[in-house]
Amino acid sequence: MLSNTTQPAQRPLFSYRKFWAHRFGPAPFLPMSRAEMDQLGWDSCDIILITGDAYIDHPSFGMALVGRLLEAQGFRVGIICQPDWNSAVDFRKLGKPNLFFGVTAGNMDSMVNRYTSDHKPRSDDAYTPHAEANKRPDRAVTVYAQRCREAFPGTAVVIGSIEASLRRIAHYDYWSDKVRRSVLPDSKADLLVFGNAERAIVELAHRLAKGEKIADIRDLRGTAFMVPHGWLPSADWDEMDSTEVDTPGPLVKHADPYAMEPAKNTQDAPATAAGEQVVRIISRAERLAARRERRAHTVVRLPAYEQVKDDPVLYAHASRTFHLESNPGNARALRQAHGERDVWLNPPPIPLTTEELDGVYELPYARRPHPAYGDAKIPAWEMIRFSVNIMRGCFGGCTFCSITEHEGRIIQSRSEDSVIREIEEMRDKTPGFTGIVSDLGGPTANMYHLKCKDEKIESACRRLSCVYPDICENLGTDHSKLISLYRKARELKGVKKVLIGSGLRYDLAVRSPEYIKELVTHHVGGYLKIAPEHTEEGPLSKMMKPGMGAYDRFKQLFDRFSREAGKEQYLIPYFIAAHPGTTDEDMLNLALWLKKNNFRLDQVQTFLPTPMALATTMYHTEKNPLKKLQRRGGEHVGAVRNGRQRKLHKAFLRYHDAENWPLLREALKEMGRSDLIGNGKKQLVPAWQPAGTGLKHSVKNAEFSRSTAENRKKPSAAPAAAQRPVPGRPFVAGKPARKPRPGR
Repeated sequence: MLSNTTQPAQRPLFSYRKFWAHRFGPAPFLPMSRAEMDQLGWDSCDIILITGDAYIDHPSFGMALVGRLLEAQGFRVGIICQPDWNSAVDFRKLGKPNLFFGVTAGNMDSMVNRYTSDHKPRSDDAYTPHAEANKRPDRAVTVYAQRCREAFPGTAVVIGSIEASLRRIAHYDYWSDKVRRSVLPDSKADLLVFGNAERAIVELAHRLAKGEKIADIRDLRGTAFMVPHGWLPSADWDEMDSTEVDTPGPLVKHADPYAMEPAKNTQDAPATAAGEQVVRIISRAERLAARRERRAHTVVRLPAYEQVKDDPVLYAHASRTFHLESNPGNARALRQAHGERDVWLNPPPIPLTTEELDGVYELPYARRPHPAYGDAKIPAWEMIRFSVNIMRGCFGGCTFCSITEHEGRIIQSRSEDSVIREIEEMRDKTPGFTGIVSDLGGPTANMYHLKCKDEKIESACRRLSCVYPDICENLGTDHSKLISLYRKARELKGVKKVLIGSGLRYDLAVRSPEYIKELVTHHVGGYLKIAPEHTEEGPLSKMMKPGMGAYDRFKQLFDRFSREAGKEQYLIPYFIAAHPGTTDEDMLNLALWLKKNNFRLDQVQTFLPTPMALATTMYHTEKNPLKKLQRRGGEHVGAVRNGRQRKLHKAFLRYHDAENWPLLREALKEMGRSDLIGNGKKQLVPAWQPAGTGLKHSVKNAEFSRSTAENRKKPSAAPAAAQRPVPGRPFVAGKPARKPRPGR
């Protein structure tokens, strides 16, 4: 984790001279039609944004944030939402952009948005008016980019958002069950911006406006592009193989960096005799400076796509190397061959300062959906309309989560004054506000203004998590700034209550009992959701999550402060089924813990492998990328792939549901645990079956087995291409309308 002061110098986000079109001023809404452009007096758009979401002019929605930021730089920005991808007609409706198309699938990955962890199509879409499904294609970034090319050949195309970010190198694709190429060669985009892309997109727009060609812009952090195999930015760059960073096999002994080295410059090391030179001791400061200089001009070559797609060890090695090179303070550029060209990734973007983040969130958003939608309900908008985002990023590093890969481990926090101003604006301008603020949060509720105590240490850190296996001794855990924000927010005139809906990192919270008291006394609406994810050490170690000891300590404080406040409040824990490294016995033990603690879960989550996540690497390769990899031996990570076993693990979480009892009884007998079948308090499922239950489960299994057997006997009548997801049709299982899971 890093603070902004340790980063290379970056031009302030709002320091650019505004583009000439700033004279038009901000638009009430970014135009979605030529009629709106005419009303604004525009003859063309400088930038056109394509998104798979409905247009809601609010900073919680990526395209609105990027659009308003570019507008503040003086550019005319149009937006095309949920276009018909079957032709290029919709992509032409605003005309040709003067600078570039910006393409995104939306706030969520299109595949996660459209399919469950069981590969079933979802029946709704939270980011669409009336929650209508099927308003975006599979792999939307690729399809939209191709249609932009078709609409206006030769126009620059820039792709971004979470879908592009998490597909910037070769990656395992759960929906096709194969390793796919980077999204860059498939989409044929000119540039990919990954992570929080404000810096890159603003500088790109200004440089293109000055006449630079997009093919010549190769120095922006947080961008990726295609280059020839031998291309390097300049002659002083070096290339190293990724096996020198982390060897997938016998380790190579490296030279001791603290040993005395003979001077290479003869001016610094004059000869004292024939064949002899003075040995100069190189200071630590000189070594570190030279190392930083070398890293800044070094690119690490990952194994090629053609290698990782068929070699699990090399895939796991590439994944491990990629994550080790994710700290903006010390990350090197990466490259990976895809056929005759390479995907080149510049180092991650430098996080925004507090002042810059304030500026981004205080742009003139309308804070409501575009009027074209009329009275249509958009669930994602209904969910966040009375919430305020106070920070970005997460240093938890949970292996199943994609927040770290996308937003980074550096916490970017807004100022207290900026958050208070947004609450006041929401109170005064958002229709329907009743005095209840539904959330002050972000990816995690309680990482606001937390950072490393030592800037030099954090700039060199290569840990994947600041809180696993234990909270780093260099991590500040003082929650006083968050407590102060809570107190000022609830004192505002017109604010009746401030709830916290974002997930809580409870192992951090226990370091600040005062914070827990403040939270429990004033900001819990009866129930608080937290995410232990599991009770057993095996799966927890693969998730990089703390043990249940931290949960128990938090629960004790939660219950104590609830009693002191005279409130009856409850914790609602979340758990994941079928995560890599989880056995049937692990799930059984979790089910017994749930029953012992009288938890009957309604909503449960089955692990969904999402691109580039470390847990996805475990699922695909059955290797552990958290440790050194070996060709022979090494840790084997079991992957729960079988459909019946995935259903069983989910059934253990809902042990109380009579529909699951036949499957659970069968499994308990196979595990030699028939003693858990009966009506006793210590038994998991009863021996009897209520009338009319369990049959649906049995019929479905029988139909599935029968259809599978029939399919094996005869070839499919449909072409192979028709059986795959149509090319071009964010990351938790369940309905996308839900908020990000606690602690994710």
